[in-house]
Amino acid sequence: MANEDLSKLKIDRSDTAKLTSRKRRSRLMIKLVIIAALVLLVIAYFRSVTAVEVESATVTTAYPSQSFTLLNATGYVVAQRKAAVASKATGRVEWLGVTEGSKVKKGEIIARLESKDVTAAMEQAAANVKVAEANLQQGKAELIDAQASLKRTVDLLAKSFISQAVYDRAAARNRKSQAAVIGYQAAIDVAQASHRVAQISVEHTMIRAPFDGVVLTKSANIGDVVTPFSSALDAKGAVVTMADMDTLEVEADVSESNLQKVKIGQPCEIQLDALPAVRLRGVVQRIVPTVDRAKATILVKVRFIDHNPNVLPEMSAKIAFLEKEMSADQRTARTVVQPDSITQRNGKKVVFLIKDEKVVETLIETGKKIGDMVEVLKGPKPGDKIVLRPGDDLDNGDIVKTVMK
Repeated sequence: MANEDLSKLKIDRSDTAKLTSRKRRSRLMIKLVIIAALVLLVIAYFRSVTAVEVESATVTTAYPSQSFTLLNATGYVVAQRKAAVASKATGRVEWLGVTEGSKVKKGEIIARLESKDVTAAMEQAAANVKVAEANLQQGKAELIDAQASLKRTVDLLAKSFISQAVYDRAAARNRKSQAAVIGYQAAIDVAQASHRVAQISVEHTMIRAPFDGVVLTKSANIGDVVTPFSSALDAKGAVVTMADMDTLEVEADVSESNLQKVKIGQPCEIQLDALPAVRLRGVVQRIVPTVDRAKATILVKVRFIDHNPNVLPEMSAKIAFLEKEMSADQRTARTVVQPDSITQRNGKKVVFLIKDEKVVETLIETGKKIGDMVEVLKGPKPGDKIVLRPGDDLDNGDIVKTVMK
């Protein structure tokens, strides 16, 4: 009995060993989890402080007309009505009423030359006209007296109260008076013609605008001597240069090999380097029928349909010759991005915007292709900077550094 009781008091160490083994495994698992978490934290930390090198692109705008463009050409804006305004007279400028950019009407006085001498000559011619008119009145009075005297002489001769000689003298006086009146009338015509010449000389000292337009350049100032042909030393020819802004056209050189793509009346789209955000409608007005052998090009003149007050002569322009006229909605700019900037995340199209050196994942809704670009219906805005060809490992919030490739 005693031996049996002592055997029952034996300690079973197998359960203790199992428990100890479980605890050790649990501790090992906890350590492994902690190590994995630390590793992930370290990776996340290094990702947060290490910039990812990416290529970047800018969201821009494009016009649907690019899909209908047959040919592109460059040229310059030219005023078809342009004049260097000068005077037919020689004189010193005493008044100048315009400056660069002044708008003038046809016939408006732009400048005046000194005109005291020609004004005095005009006044003298006007006085000569009055003298000739006075002489005519005197001649007419003498004619009336001669006619009355002749009539009395005829009556007296019929009654034999006077001789034939007296009658002949009265008749001769009458004819002389008639001739004098004709001479006085001719003298008036001569005096009036001289007066008109003097008036024209005075008018030549007033420089007027030949048409409605805008002053482009000013070549002379008050005190400068102006001559018709600028032949004198330090003399000026033109006072101002002006242009009619309603006659502005774009002159573009088209390669003769592409001439079959251009025809009169063809719709065009005009873009000016000075106004990059503006597209203006145009139409082919003329094709100059000669070839520049040095450049192998033909000059094509495109007329503006849409007028813009900011368009000025000599501006450089780009011409897109279209295959058809564009509707109003097709002439508006569309937001576009490069196709390589669009990627898939969770089955949705996204782009990565670059803001403060970090990327922001942004949903994008696309439309039709416009040239090499894709229309953006919803998403980034023009001017936004986005990642080009984003990698699969690029995530929202990553720090990036743009590089050139």
